[in-house]
Amino acid sequence: MADQDIIDQKGYRRGVGIVVCDSRARVLLARRRDHRGWQFPQGGVRPDESPREAMYRELKEELGLDPAHVREVARMRSWVSYRLPARHRRSAGPPCIGQKQLWWLLRLESGDEAVRLELADEPEFDAWKWVDYWLPAREVVFFKRAVYQQVLTEFEESVAVRAAGSMR
Repeated sequence: MADQDIIDQKGYRRGVGIVVCDSRARVLLARRRDHRGWQFPQGGVRPDESPREAMYRELKEELGLDPAHVREVARMRSWVSYRLPARHRRSAGPPCIGQKQLWWLLRLESGDEAVRLELADEPEFDAWKWVDYWLPAREVVFFKRAVYQQVLTEFEESVAVRAAGSMR
């Protein structure tokens, strides 16, 4: 976590999360470079940016995607949070016990070739794949599962409605 991250009074780092879907109702899952699992793109909100600006910055930094490559489909109505296990909490700087995130659902409007993990200065991911919509809620690291379940549940209707037109 960078020093410029916003930590609220309860110790939660403010951030954004991004679910990218395709026309077949699959979602993009990316593998962390440290090979510690697969996850959706996410990142912190800097003091000088809005959550939406942070979302587009993270989209570019982590997946190499520009706003022209995607279409905003939905945004969660409220922030969701999770606590980090003690071993993942930082000890230096303001105490951080977890993350509080605002999530977006985006649809990839460009071809798969638009996803360019190597464009990042310090890539967080080294691979990506399209997966079944509900797989991430079962496969993500244990302390993020409840958030992923909540995010996917809230976005399910938007994905189904958008995908239904291209699948039937």
